[in-house]
Amino acid sequence: MATDAPPPAKGERPLPSAEEFSEVQQSAEFVELRRSFRSFAFPLTIAFVAWYLLYVLLSNYAGGFMGTKLFGNINVAFVFGIAQFVTTFLIAWWYSRHAAAKLDPKAEAIKSRMEGGA
Repeated sequence: MATDAPPPAKGERPLPSAEEFSEVQQSAEFVELRRSFRSFAFPLTIAFVAWYLLYVLLSNYAGGFMGTKLFGNINVAFVFGIAQFVTTFLIAWWYSRHAAAKLDPKAEAIKSRMEGGA
C-alpha cells in the first residue's frame, strides 16, 4: 500500500514536504492563526457547555422552577430548551463571521505560500 501522494500534474508544484509543513507550523503567522481560532472557539465552547449543563441540571433538580408556567402552556423549561437551539444557531453564525473576517484570510495566505503562489 503506497502512502506517497501521486506525482503532480505537468506544470503544478509538488506537494509540500513534511519539513515545509513543520516550518509553517512554527511560523509566527501560523501561531497567530491558531491563537485567533483558540481565543474565539475555546471560551465560546466552555460557555455553551456550561449553559447546556445548567439547562440539564435545572431540568433534573429544579423541576418546580422549570415547570413554572409563563403563559398558556409555555413553561420555563420550554423557553430554556428553545433558547438552546437559538444559542446554537447564534454561535454558528458568529463563528462563521469570525472565520470569514479573521481566520480565512490568514489561512489563505499560508495556503498560497505553501502552494507556491506567494
